[in-house]
Amino acid sequence: MPFHRFEDYEAHFLTPHLSSGKAPIIEGKYMYFCLISKEAGTGSELHYHPNELLIFPVEGKINAVVGKDRRIVSPGTFVHAPPNARHSMKATEDGPVHYLYIKDQTWTVVGLAENEARPDKAMTVEEVNKKFSAGEIQDKKGRQGSNSEAVGDSDVIIEGLNDCYYPIVDSLDAPPCSGNRISWVEGERLAFGFFEYPSGYRRPAEVCQHEEFMYVIGGGMDMRVDNDSQSIGPGHVVEAPKGAEREFTVTGEGNVRFVVVRSMAYLEEMIDKTRAAE
Repeated sequence: MPFHRFEDYEAHFLTPHLSSGKAPIIEGKYMYFCLISKEAGTGSELHYHPNELLIFPVEGKINAVVGKDRRIVSPGTFVHAPPNARHSMKATEDGPVHYLYIKDQTWTVVGLAENEARPDKAMTVEEVNKKFSAGEIQDKKGRQGSNSEAVGDSDVIIEGLNDCYYPIVDSLDAPPCSGNRISWVEGERLAFGFFEYPSGYRRPAEVCQHEEFMYVIGGGMDMRVDNDSQSIGPGHVVEAPKGAEREFTVTGEGNVRFVVVRSMAYLEEMIDKTRAAE
């Protein structure tokens, strides 16, 4: 089914020994699409993971670190964490934070402590929560890590990262634009897009060249993905597999705002080859 809402899915701790974040997970073929929630003043310790990470806050503020670059990030700013980049995301003391959290599927959503070597096989969310509940992973700061025997020889990247912060819009409820607005940021494996269209705009049917997930921020649309159609609004998630046909029309009196994440050809080739060899 192409239409989702995060509240219809159970939220899980993704890396309980390193982070307070809980999220429902919508899993595609090439990426994980999540909405993470963290209480005021809580968040993740410095960590890394082999997959690329895209972050976009939709409510609250993030005390963010990527590499050595620390900033306060508000809704409207996109954060890109390249594979193996050290990072930390914490809710500020002002209140809780909720942000879109997208990872490619070359690894699971479970992170690694910054001083932890990459194990041969990633743990699943179920496995890491079971180990944490059993006391096999005890140190919240990650000194012990999810694989204590491997601590000390990590693949983490701290130095030499370029600017990973992308201000896209002043706020998610900023005054509407007079025309179409499209902003894209392409990483190595995943791409992030911010879109705004006026009422009545129609996107004709087209075939998705890559896997896509859409998250509606404001406004409404009549959306079709292959043979499924639905009227959607804020909070709706639309999943369009690679090769699916989709089209939409903006409804209502105001503009529609949404974000799209899509897989890149490099990621698709990498995952397809790996799975074919298994």
